[in-house]
Amino acid sequence: METMETKVNTTNETESAAHQTGMMDINDFDYDLPEELIAQDPIEDRSSSRLLLLDKKTGKTQDKIFRDIIDELNPGDCLVINNTKVIPARLMGVKEDTGAHIEVLLLKREQDDVWEVLVKPGKKAKPGTIITFGDGRLKAEVLEVVEDGNRKIRFSYQGIFEEILDELGQMPLPPYITHQLKDKNRYQTVYAKYEGSAAAPTAGLHFTKDLLKKIEEKGVVIASVTLHVGLGTFRPVKVENVLEHHMHSEFYMVSQEAADKINRAKESGHRVIAVGTTSTRTLEAAADENGRLHETSGWTEIFIYPGYRFKVIDALITNFHLPQSTLVMLVSALAGREYVLHAYEIAVKERYRFFSFGDAMLIK
Repeated sequence: METMETKVNTTNETESAAHQTGMMDINDFDYDLPEELIAQDPIEDRSSSRLLLLDKKTGKTQDKIFRDIIDELNPGDCLVINNTKVIPARLMGVKEDTGAHIEVLLLKREQDDVWEVLVKPGKKAKPGTIITFGDGRLKAEVLEVVEDGNRKIRFSYQGIFEEILDELGQMPLPPYITHQLKDKNRYQTVYAKYEGSAAAPTAGLHFTKDLLKKIEEKGVVIASVTLHVGLGTFRPVKVENVLEHHMHSEFYMVSQEAADKINRAKESGHRVIAVGTTSTRTLEAAADENGRLHETSGWTEIFIYPGYRFKVIDALITNFHLPQSTLVMLVSALAGREYVLHAYEIAVKERYRFFSFGDAMLIK
């Protein structure tokens, strides 16, 4: 395979100016993306995606295939994966009294059968409204309207909620994917374990069980953490000054076993490589000031943008993110805005596939 190497000069002018003025312009994180480069379907063999290597010290890029990731990992390194599982959170229902169609998107479980949800069209879902799904097998009563126009609803049903949801619910694909997903497991990682996400941690979609086995056989340690991805991941930044953006809250868990693996890697001089921005946010939110981890769980609203000092991660496997998104800001915090946008320019030119079902990048 042809190797493509480029080098660009970089400065941290944007970052330092932001900290002096309290201003960071959203337009500094924009780039031009032809619509046809947005991947609409998953590639047949997960690990055959393309992989763009980006050296965060020099800005050099190199063109690879995802399964080559094993060559970039060294014995003793710790690869951190997010084992959350996407729930089929999209429900199509009707208003019990009028038969009008209503779409409900589950966002956050408040308590047993009470959820915060997004309802379309919202004006039809006033408090007291009853919505039925699947010929009445599942019903929901709208309790109240909360922040951002979301609703709190209470479900009623016979049997096990998760089983009913599995039958009636659809995968909540991002708004930029317009194709129907033929196999809903393709929007799950092969190591998905704990249900709770409204979106997949998509950097992990490139791994196969076979590739993970080979990585472990090489002596790379794999640690699992959990962060339930919220739909806020796709929420556009609506303020011109990035520093005024309010991040959504997401639930995370780090076990003692995972903490020990990551701490050992750091102590022995090896790297911690996060698979995805969700693993990154988990580790950076959970670590103490010295970058050490302990068993913990909680909610995080961590917002990582240029100027942030990483406490835990040394490298990041990630997909290509939406222009002006908080995720472009996160990768820019790790590799520098100029290097990242230059790499994205190369990816566009080389016809990489973008977003959830797209190709991958390793920032090392």
